Amino acid sequence: MKPSNVLILMADEHNARMLGCAGHPLAKTPNLDVLAARGTRFTSAYTNCPICVPARASFATGRYINEIGYWDNSIAYDGRIQGWGHRLRAARIRVESIGKLHYRKQSDPVGLDRQHLPMHIKDGIGMVHLSIRRQFPDFVSEARHVASIPMSAAEGESEYTRYDRRIADVACDWLQRAANEDGNWVLFVSFVTPHYPLCAPKEFLDLYPIDEMPEGKLAAGSGFQLHPWLQRFAASGRATVEQQKKAFAAYLALCSFMDTQIGRVLSALQQAGLADSTRIIYTSDHGESAGARGLWGKSNHYEEAVAIPLIVAGPDVPVGRVCNTPVTLIDAHPSILQAAGLSLEGDATRGKSLFDLAGLSDDIERIAFSEYHAGGSPSASYMVRKGRFKLIYYVGFSSELFDLEDDPEERTNLADDPSYASVVTELERILRGIVDPEDADKRANLAQRELIQSLGGPEKVTANLITEKSYTPVPENIASEFVRSGG
Repeated sequence: MKPSNVLILMADEHNARMLGCAGHPLAKTPNLDVLAARGTRFTSAYTNCPICVPARASFATGRYINEIGYWDNSIAYDGRIQGWGHRLRAARIRVESIGKLHYRKQSDPVGLDRQHLPMHIKDGIGMVHLSIRRQFPDFVSEARHVASIPMSAAEGESEYTRYDRRIADVACDWLQRAANEDGNWVLFVSFVTPHYPLCAPKEFLDLYPIDEMPEGKLAAGSGFQLHPWLQRFAASGRATVEQQKKAFAAYLALCSFMDTQIGRVLSALQQAGLADSTRIIYTSDHGESAGARGLWGKSNHYEEAVAIPLIVAGPDVPVGRVCNTPVTLIDAHPSILQAAGLSLEGDATRGKSLFDLAGLSDDIERIAFSEYHAGGSPSASYMVRKGRFKLIYYVGFSSELFDLEDDPEERTNLADDPSYASVVTELERILRGIVDPEDADKRANLAQRELIQSLGGPEKVTANLITEKSYTPVPENIASEFVRSGG
């Protein structure tokens, strides 16, 4: 593959199905649809952890969470494990970021020449109370993370939409300057939307009449019961039909808003004359439940939360292809290095280049793996996808098995069906070939316990919680602009 520039575009919390090119009946994402038409879209792409900070650590390093120890939203990437950025810098290839990184802090050596408008966890610790899981059996905490009632949906601008507009501004300017400079580059442009708050500008909210929105899969009244693992830490209660529809409209509006910002960046790339010399990767750190099973947010291994959109385009990428080979975020690591012209020999990642996979026949038996150790969960959760089957393994709880070919909506758990016992056994064997699930669960809890104890213990941590909106604050200049504008 001839070396090229690389433009990485990332959204936050984008449900993989909510794309026009993915066949969603309501989602309006014209710019990403055009990108998919001129490249390859992967239909079975997954995050390696369905929550922001660990997912981004896997993305940065090309390695699984249990290998690198960035367990949750308070144990964030700090450059201790080297990733694609370090390789690029060592090769003197310019590598910069614009927007959300969600690493520990800006001064850490994370492998970037420069960070523009960076967003990191608050004070280097972020949502630390959610590191309190089962390490303190005598401590009772009401902290819940998986929301079953959607956050207040509204019309207007938020700090995050204003921030994303500014990210697009800076990216467009950056690309215009790059057109007049020598040497290849890698640019990581990372947006926050459609992440909460569910506050969308009117022009986008108007695209989605509330009365046309769905009520939500397996919603209240369907007879569905949450798995016991989720019952232990999901917030109680169910959204009303009106709440569900309003929230769904706002979420889709934010998807369209984000698509518009990406369209601006792609137009700037074209106008700068760089489109023919740049390979593009579009993805998200994780998905969004969007009301399925009465849940909002991520933090589970159902398709809505664990699946991600993934599109590649540019020189040598098959045009208009839909690839069904399972892939995950760690596959971005070798993709970026290969596109930039660097060798993959001896690299620690288990990933494989998306650009190679796009040019090969579908390999539906390829393994996709994800894990979760965060957000107040009672124990670790793991996902193994192979072929048509997906196993969700919960430490200390019963497993779930889904046939994604016959049951893509994951309505029927087959784990206890004797006729599928061999499938469960095989997928658990694959899981244990990747990680010892119980051992990783213990290591995560130990690291989280040490963090909580270093901050004075669980009582002190929960007594000094920062406000929800401050866990991942926008850069100060964006926040001040928002306040001055009356937002």
